[in-house]
Amino acid sequence: MHEISDVLKNNYRDYYKDGDSEWRRLSAVAKANNIVALCSNLPRSSVLEIGAGEGSILKRLSELKFADKFYALEISPSGVETIKKKNIPELVECKIFDGSHVPYEDKSFDIAIMSHVLEHVEFPRQLLHEASRVAEYIFVEVPLEDTARLPRDFILDAVGHINFFSPKTFRQLVQSCNLEIIDQITTNIPKEAYIFQKGRKGLLTFYVKEALIRIVPRIATEIYTYHGALVCRSNARK
Repeated sequence: MHEISDVLKNNYRDYYKDGDSEWRRLSAVAKANNIVALCSNLPRSSVLEIGAGEGSILKRLSELKFADKFYALEISPSGVETIKKKNIPELVECKIFDGSHVPYEDKSFDIAIMSHVLEHVEFPRQLLHEASRVAEYIFVEVPLEDTARLPRDFILDAVGHINFFSPKTFRQLVQSCNLEIIDQITTNIPKEAYIFQKGRKGLLTFYVKEALIRIVPRIATEIYTYHGALVCRSNARK
């Protein structure tokens, strides 16, 4: 099994050293809503979040009473520390993992969540296979950044995105891992996050993007970044 590089490990070591942020909280509300929208009809007694960041999504899912038991894996020590400080009532366990191997037995969970994780990892298929090994269903969300605005050449920045997806390549990545897509949605970044970041200008951008994704969705995702989310399960069960 491939191990992630020291470059990425070092990039995420202190990624959440500042703890919570309003931007992450606002973004987590929308991400949690997408999880609920696609997974509310599935079994969800035990849920594992792979790449749980600083725990904003878990906290929001806890507030929504989404699952009886939560488990969390995170590559960043600062993220694990921040998650534990949140005192999420249903959180059974939160621990460091290596970014590649999921340290649980086969089919230990009803749902595995990877929200805004695959754009960060060197071996996305490996992590998808691991998620489908330990869970019956897998929820995945990524930013759809493979647009006309994507630069020609790659430069690693502090955000750490190393994979860039369009709606089509995101879907095909999942399918190439022998996973059956049950449902899929494309959503805008939440209005409150735009306002927080850019004020009135951000609000205008939100409404332009919202109109485009409703009227001409294919063109919209070629111009602007949206979020793609889907829920899937292994084809091996057939």
